[in-house]
Amino acid sequence: MVLFAGVMMLVGGLLEVFRGIMAIAEDDVFVTTPRYVFKFDLTSWGWIHLVLGVLIALVGFFVIKGAAWARIVGIFLVSLGLIGNFLDLPYYPLWSLVIIALDVFVIWALAVYRED
Repeated sequence: MVLFAGVMMLVGGLLEVFRGIMAIAEDDVFVTTPRYVFKFDLTSWGWIHLVLGVLIALVGFFVIKGAAWARIVGIFLVSLGLIGNFLDLPYYPLWSLVIIALDVFVIWALAVYRED
């Protein structure tokens, strides 16, 4: 299960990096909603996704390597990513829902791990 979580963190982190680059370089790709409560500038939102994606991918690598600290940090970072995708829901709804679901599975896989 931890291997699953680590791989999903690597893949999800890289996809968040690409999503951040899309928002920084060409924010016309995203749908904008005029009356959304959590309205953010898409370029700054892109930087948040980029940095968070790099951190999640890096910690995912250490989760695969078996570092105990990486599981705890992974739960924290993936939780931040989940919250970020929830706030980003109106800009890219289907993708955000898919990432939220994957983040829930990753948090679960990291939380139930027991060393034998």
